[in-house]
Amino acid sequence: MKIKSQIDRIPGGMMILPLFLGACLNTFAPGTGKFFGSFTNGLITGTLPILSVWFFCIGASISLKATPLVLRKSGVLVSVKILTAATMGIIASWFIPSEGITAGFFSGLSVLAIIAAMNDTNGGMYMALMQQYGTKEESGAFCLMCLESGPFMTMATLGLAGLAAFPWQTMVGALLPFVIGFALGNLDKDLRQFFRQAVPVMVPFFAFALGNNLNFGVILNTGLLGIVLGLAVIAITGFTLVIADIFLAKGNGTAGIGAASTAGAAVTVPPIIASIEPSFAPSAPAATALVATCVVVTSLLTPILTAWWARRFGILSPRYQAAQAEAEAPAGVTAIPAE
Repeated sequence: MKIKSQIDRIPGGMMILPLFLGACLNTFAPGTGKFFGSFTNGLITGTLPILSVWFFCIGASISLKATPLVLRKSGVLVSVKILTAATMGIIASWFIPSEGITAGFFSGLSVLAIIAAMNDTNGGMYMALMQQYGTKEESGAFCLMCLESGPFMTMATLGLAGLAAFPWQTMVGALLPFVIGFALGNLDKDLRQFFRQAVPVMVPFFAFALGNNLNFGVILNTGLLGIVLGLAVIAITGFTLVIADIFLAKGNGTAGIGAASTAGAAVTVPPIIASIEPSFAPSAPAATALVATCVVVTSLLTPILTAWWARRFGILSPRYQAAQAEAEAPAGVTAIPAE
């Protein structure tokens, strides 16, 4: 049976399908974990331990040996994405109560959902898009985007926006597994290769555990709103990232469009933030469902928009190809313009 190939056809399938199955279990048999106990209960309720191992392995997979150009490109994209999320969080806090909106079409929308959806870029998809439509340096920008994975950057963004204050021990604790993994991976390339293999393997396990904090009522109530939020992620962060890519990173905007997405790891952020800061607990379930929908929406639309931009303004555009042909032509020879 080709089960994995079928799952891979679904955008973010390894995250979304286990999340859905976990929500099924929590909706129709919420006491399963306690009933069986032991390892079964650990698998169903062990979100934080599984995620801590995942963050460690992500850190170990990042190489410090990045060129200055790659660091500039990735630094610009990551910084602008975080600043955009913080700005939208501040604006949203003027209109949305701390517990989120509880009635009407926007029921379930919260500052936590907005920041979590906009803060993290789908690094794997970005790298794949840049390998096809960008340059080698733009593809290498994936290295710093991994820093966005997990709750640390969202905690930092909430603090930057003045929307929450976390003790320094909590901030360090959220980053420590990543830092230790990063150190070990750069001290020994064999360890980096060893731990890197665990990154995709852990995804369905923590997604299933996260799903056990949801139920279908929350998912159904936030479905259409999640689509709107996903479109907003592409429109708002895409605009700021394209401007930053062109004027700060000296690109053509393709990398900016490619980074206008929501990472699957962002689904983990609302429940973790709620476990650290109880004031976010009422809005966390709906925020998780909204972010999961954003993952699907951006996974579908961002590649289409990136391909269109590359053909219109990027490396696939006639103007870019003509410029490349002229630069590569021998002295005294006029290149034939691309049609």
